[in-house]
Amino acid sequence: MFNSNRPELYEEVKLFRNAREREKYDNMADLYAVINTLQNLEKAYIRDCVTPKEYTAACSKLLVQYKAAFNQVQGDEFPTIETFVKKYRLDCPAALERIKEDRPITIKDDKGNTSKCIADIVSLFITIMDKLRLEIKAMDELHPDLRDLMDTMNRLSLLPSDFEGKQKVSDWLTTLSGMQASDELSETQVRQLIFDLESSYNAFNKILHHT
Repeated sequence: MFNSNRPELYEEVKLFRNAREREKYDNMADLYAVINTLQNLEKAYIRDCVTPKEYTAACSKLLVQYKAAFNQVQGDEFPTIETFVKKYRLDCPAALERIKEDRPITIKDDKGNTSKCIADIVSLFITIMDKLRLEIKAMDELHPDLRDLMDTMNRLSLLPSDFEGKQKVSDWLTTLSGMQASDELSETQVRQLIFDLESSYNAFNKILHHT
């Protein structure tokens, strides 16, 4: 029977004692989740449970998230991702291989810049569409990513000069350039931009699958 004169017996046991320790555990939890998700995605692709297009997009996004998550955890305790995986006994060989190669398995490594350009383009398409769906629609929050997307597409030689995505992104850059930094796209413009990005992204993936 509990002693009512000992309230400490009812206290919640916490992993952390202050805000700094709490952030540390939150960061490790984020990294753990990303690695687990990447491992499961690799298994799903091997079992043909996701399409190559879905896999490429999801894997590219997870690799970007992994880099951000590991940067928050890396230090004396975890100098490499292998040390983190070993300590928490993660069984994730496929995820580690993907992290090592730093590209989806669907993207061939030509020892040049092509694979990086493709991964960057996928990441930028997803980032911009995510922003729009989160109702981030100010000119100064969208223009830099669209500019990066345009520049990266121009560097990718396998994209034809008349690729529809280039023209659509170029048109939107022109629209945004005529706005003030704090100006926001209207709901109609946001909807149209998402549609244009989705159709351009689908066209981009079709080109990848035929090269």
